[in-house]
Amino acid sequence: MADWQYDVVGIGNAIVDVLARADDEFLKTRGVPKGAMTLIDDQTAESLYYEMIDLSNFIEQSGGSAANTISALASLGGKGAFIGKVRDDTLGDRFRDTIHYLGIEFSTPAATDSAPTARCLILVTPDAQRTMQTYLGACVELGPDDIDPDLIISSQVTYLEGYLFDRPAAKEAFIKAATIAHGGDGKVALTLSDAFCVERHRDDFLKLLEGHIDILFANEDEIKSLYRVDEFDEALQYVRGHCEIAALTRSEKGSVIVRGDELHVVDAEDLTSVVDTTGAGDAYAAGFLFGITHHLDLFDAARIGGIAAAEVIGHMGARPEEPLDKLIENKLRIKI
Repeated sequence: MADWQYDVVGIGNAIVDVLARADDEFLKTRGVPKGAMTLIDDQTAESLYYEMIDLSNFIEQSGGSAANTISALASLGGKGAFIGKVRDDTLGDRFRDTIHYLGIEFSTPAATDSAPTARCLILVTPDAQRTMQTYLGACVELGPDDIDPDLIISSQVTYLEGYLFDRPAAKEAFIKAATIAHGGDGKVALTLSDAFCVERHRDDFLKLLEGHIDILFANEDEIKSLYRVDEFDEALQYVRGHCEIAALTRSEKGSVIVRGDELHVVDAEDLTSVVDTTGAGDAYAAGFLFGITHHLDLFDAARIGGIAAAEVIGHMGARPEEPLDKLIENKLRIKI
């Protein structure tokens, strides 16, 4: 398909993010596992929400991993769409309004008789580590019927969020979307999302990777967990034969891109400070996907991903504050 309407359509959890600063003691006294994404129930979510209101740097904004990626793609000047489930409530309206404001296509019908719109309570410790407590709410309602074939077929890349894999209906939705995308000559990308997520779904992820995924995004911990190995280089050898492209991030070590025998090691961008790592991987995926959908080579695509991630790390919240298209143009002298 030569004339794509969208660069990337993301399929993921439609979540409103709630962020605040907290110290390690706050996490410890509440039994919150640092650095992980933990699923919680509505009562826990409500209790923690009211505790967070009194913490510093309290922020409330629309979020969700794949939605963050599509939002960063829009900031780069890309054309994005999103599929995710919200409730017809105040937070659902806020999520929808925000994503439409960014110029992103989002037309998944809201749930009318389910749990409330999802929210992710993100605690950022002084070392910039983010710890996420997630109430999925209406997200769990997403299923195969929510996959819009016309939207998938008109997108160069269909991007799947690993966090969404916690429900059987979502797994069916992933398979349906991947099948439609490949039928229209599109590519399918998957982000593993979280090492704990990989632990929960390792076998299913491996099956999905071998049969349906062209582009894999993972950080060092996630890719080692996927293959049950202790060394990054060993995981790198395993992933070579499982998908067309693997984009693997390594924090301050940058990223490694592999496509068959082609290998690129890309340095991390210089940072003046690390404020909050929330959304760094999402922004990296946005930059990389923007690059390859605009016919750049893998090295330049990874550079764009690194610059986008560095911008997000420099402030609280997972969405870019500085227009990424101008930032890329200034840093790389690349104008798309």
